[in-house]
Amino acid sequence: MILVLRALGVGDLATAVPALRALRAAYPDQELTLAAPAWLTPLADLVDAVDRVLPTDGLGPPSWPPPPVAVNLHGRGPQSHRMLSGAGRLLAFRSLPAGHLDGPRWRVGEHEVDRWCRLLAWYGIPADRSDLALRRPSPGATSVAATIVHPGSKAPEKRWPAERFAALARELAGRGHRVVVTGSVTERDLAGRVAAAAGLPPDVVLAGGTDLGELAALVAHARLVVSGDTGVGHLATAYATPSVLLFGPVPPAQWGPPPGRPQHRVLWCGGQDWPDTPGVGTHPRLAALPVDRVLAAVDEAEEAVRISGAVTA
Repeated sequence: MILVLRALGVGDLATAVPALRALRAAYPDQELTLAAPAWLTPLADLVDAVDRVLPTDGLGPPSWPPPPVAVNLHGRGPQSHRMLSGAGRLLAFRSLPAGHLDGPRWRVGEHEVDRWCRLLAWYGIPADRSDLALRRPSPGATSVAATIVHPGSKAPEKRWPAERFAALARELAGRGHRVVVTGSVTERDLAGRVAAAAGLPPDVVLAGGTDLGELAALVAHARLVVSGDTGVGHLATAYATPSVLLFGPVPPAQWGPPPGRPQHRVLWCGGQDWPDTPGVGTHPRLAALPVDRVLAAVDEAEEAVRISGAVTA
């Protein structure tokens, strides 16, 4: 068995897809088990590299017997390394506190996709950083040609103001877009406020009403995605769905779409003066991002699709 630790969220799993596929190719006859939160299972199934998900919420005492091979795609250690320390062989970044002297050194500011590809390359396992596509699910009743407005984010400083999302949704609906508002269960009130302020009916609010597989289908067959720096943006990249992503404190050079994909437009309002303390609310520079600039990026993304003749739905 090959045990891979990635006990994080949607974007984290999506950016690990090239590494997971590389491990699948390197160990074709071994069961590849992903230690990750159980709710990520529908997305893990779409990677077509994972044999099973071992439900794992965060870091703590391991709930598995020592595997022959373990791979730490979770972090630099030491806690994540220690969860895997009983493995016959550990593929991980070098960590002196964990006593793991093998592996390459961690690089601050490296793109998340490149980070894990580089780790595996150090161990002689080549990975293709562009191999980000997920298997396309069948469309659901609400999926085809929807424009997804996703106003939420776990980090408050990454959230564009709700009133700006509402103004954007109102304008897109006026242009003929079939707008839906997505989010987690905890973001349902936010999504409802955005829809109401945009003058949209309550049934466009899908936040809290879709599981991860249904959300993936929605994104895979959507016309457009507009969101902050959060998991749904990575799903748009995985399905080549046109997107406009509003980045805040973390630069897109670390978490954004790959270069050379013009249907994904990134607006970065960050810089060197972002506060280090999380939870302070939307940074003024992101809050000042005007709706017309986001609409211009929408036009650019859709024009890129028209020029390339790409089919997204």
